[in-house]
Amino acid sequence: MIVTLILIDVFASVVVPRAVRWDWRVSPRLIRYAWAAWRSAGLRMQPAERQDAFLAMFAPFNVILLLIVWLIALIFGYALMFYGLRSEMRPPLGSLGDAAYFAGTALLTIGFGDIVATAGPARFFALSAGAAGLGTVAIVLTFLFSLFASFQRREVFVVTLDARGGAPASGVSLLETHAGLLLVDDLPDLFKRGQEWAAEVLDTHLAYPILAFFRSSHVDVSWLAALGAMLDASTLIISSIEGVPRGQAVLMHNVGSHLTNDIAKYFRVNGGPNVGVEFGEYESARQRLAAAGYALVNAQEGWATFQRLRVEYSGQLNAMATYWAIVPAQWIGDRSPIERRHADG
Repeated sequence: MIVTLILIDVFASVVVPRAVRWDWRVSPRLIRYAWAAWRSAGLRMQPAERQDAFLAMFAPFNVILLLIVWLIALIFGYALMFYGLRSEMRPPLGSLGDAAYFAGTALLTIGFGDIVATAGPARFFALSAGAAGLGTVAIVLTFLFSLFASFQRREVFVVTLDARGGAPASGVSLLETHAGLLLVDDLPDLFKRGQEWAAEVLDTHLAYPILAFFRSSHVDVSWLAALGAMLDASTLIISSIEGVPRGQAVLMHNVGSHLTNDIAKYFRVNGGPNVGVEFGEYESARQRLAAAGYALVNAQEGWATFQRLRVEYSGQLNAMATYWAIVPAQWIGDRSPIERRHADG
């Protein structure tokens, strides 16, 4: 049973290209409980740079920890089998420790030859242990390459957006930058690329949830901040700005909200329906956009639409930023419960 449960967990975690919920899986529980302890320790650290470096180590460490836990559990499971078949070993196994030693040499294909399986069932399980060990290590190595490839593709868009929306990213700053550089006509193309990026993040982060714990190597830059900035920018265009094509912005809002809600649901992080912005802050953003050259709709009309659209993602994004201890996007008003890394000035 132990061996079967572990092999199913390896298969579901690495091979199956979608989220698999099953109460008996080891890896989701290990990630959840290990992150709770790691996060608690990290948030006590000072200064903030040390805190961020410590939290960034969790994801790669957890991948290695998963491999170790899987191998140890497989060795223990096969040890119980071999101990039950100890009469088919030469010399006969005297203890569970001897069985674990033989299981380890079989699983890791070391094969010292000091203990030998001499009958059919014991020989079968010895060969099975070697295949399980080789297969698990090979699958995890392939898994590592896939993880880092997905992480790098995610970060390309995040770092590119840093130059457009600031760090942490802001939807208002993003729109101001495009207006200042006379690139407003490029906004639909940016939203189109944002949709493709969000779709890939949704696909990869549900298939391999550990990806959500990988942090950007750049200060105050994250995939959550990039997503928040893109969603805020699209929401402002839909609700408050005239004269800018809205089609791609609507699609960006739809895809981004889908991503936000699905990821929050999978990780059981619920921020509730929360706009997260007061009218005064919205009005301040309108003034910045007007100064940048945008034509705006009536304030009350825009505010009503803005609230309706933003409530679809704001609460979940803030809750996820808290869960992963990430500085979120400056969503017009900073709602981060995490202390800002840099003092103003």
